[in-house]
Amino acid sequence: MQRLIIVGAGGLGREVFSWASHHPDCGQLWNIAGFIDDNLNALDDFGYSVKVIDTISNYNPRAEDVLVCAIGKPAIKRLVCERLIAHSAKFISLIHPSVVMGANVSLANGVVICPHVTLTADIQVGTFSLINCHSSAGHDVAIGAWSTISGHCDVTGGCKIGEGAFLATGVRVLPGKTVGSNAYVGAASVVMRSVQSEDRVFGNPARPIS
Repeated sequence: MQRLIIVGAGGLGREVFSWASHHPDCGQLWNIAGFIDDNLNALDDFGYSVKVIDTISNYNPRAEDVLVCAIGKPAIKRLVCERLIAHSAKFISLIHPSVVMGANVSLANGVVICPHVTLTADIQVGTFSLINCHSSAGHDVAIGAWSTISGHCDVTGGCKIGEGAFLATGVRVLPGKTVGSNAYVGAASVVMRSVQSEDRVFGNPARPIS
């Protein structure tokens, strides 16, 4: 039996623990062994059946370990996961059983797709992307590696989400628009014009912020 290790014991990590517990592979291919987090006391105030078993910096993967990333901020996620991969850590994807996927949906390794996400058709989701609860992606959407799409977002047909982009809760991206690499779109924003790489935007319509 493999050991599933959750990378990150913050709020998202605790959510991912729940989604992993719901997964049909839990108890069949792997058991949840615990978390790794540089805050060894991250779960002290919560009644979880597993604990933080090591820091990220000190963790040495075992042959039977598989990891799932539960870090939301794209830059930190990439830094941590690339460091772990360099130490031979093996990551898997976690797709909640309630996810709806249509034809020709391609998911790269290391992705996390949370409950009640809808991926309609002809979609590409890049490595280590995260799509949180109740979000949707329409036909012909491309979501870049390391990106994070928060809950209740609507990425409509033909949109491109760049590598390392972050969409906060409730974002709407109109058809055919692009959110560039490492861009940040604030909560409840409506993207009517494409967002350039590295830009931070907010509002309806979304506009650059300092």
